[in-house]
Amino acid sequence: MFICNCCQGIAGGELVITPVDKTGFEPEDAAIVGNTCLYGATGGQVFVRGRAGERFAVRNSLAEAVVEGTGDHCCEYMTGGCVVILGKVGRNVAAGMTGGLAYILDEDDTLIPKVNREIVKIQRVSAPVGQMQLKSLIEAHVEKTGSKKGAAILKDWDKYLSLFWQLVPPSEEDTPEANPKYDTSTAEQEWERLSLWWKF
Repeated sequence: MFICNCCQGIAGGELVITPVDKTGFEPEDAAIVGNTCLYGATGGQVFVRGRAGERFAVRNSLAEAVVEGTGDHCCEYMTGGCVVILGKVGRNVAAGMTGGLAYILDEDDTLIPKVNREIVKIQRVSAPVGQMQLKSLIEAHVEKTGSKKGAAILKDWDKYLSLFWQLVPPSEEDTPEANPKYDTSTAEQEWERLSLWWKF
């Protein structure tokens, strides 16, 4: 199963994409959606049990997505939303990214040279609200797709959390999700507030 150009301009709702049973390959090792998925998205959530092609989440402005790897130029010109990537990415990550956040798992220390750092900075996920955001999206991904990769991450959370990088454009530097100096006593309240808002 391979879906081309899915979710372009998605403005709301939820899309869950998984391979059929007994495919003969591991989903996290295969591209099951094509190029420019989530292009220009303005809302909604997307969960992909597998990899995406090139230019994933280009010009995303508000959607949330979890995917298990991408090709080149992911998060290019992104202005908002949140993208979680549980696998390898191609080159030129986050070029022109001016808003939103991206969380990328880097198990083999190959990510940093692939990030276009002209605008974004790259940091570990040390803000409590950011950690909660990341974990919550992975939990939703596992619940909705049955992802083995996501389940393994949650099972050994402390280990895997230390392997994630957070890509932060200047517009997000002072947000609770990105700022480790944010008042941790109110972090959980802030996450609950955001979670309630997202339900609507």
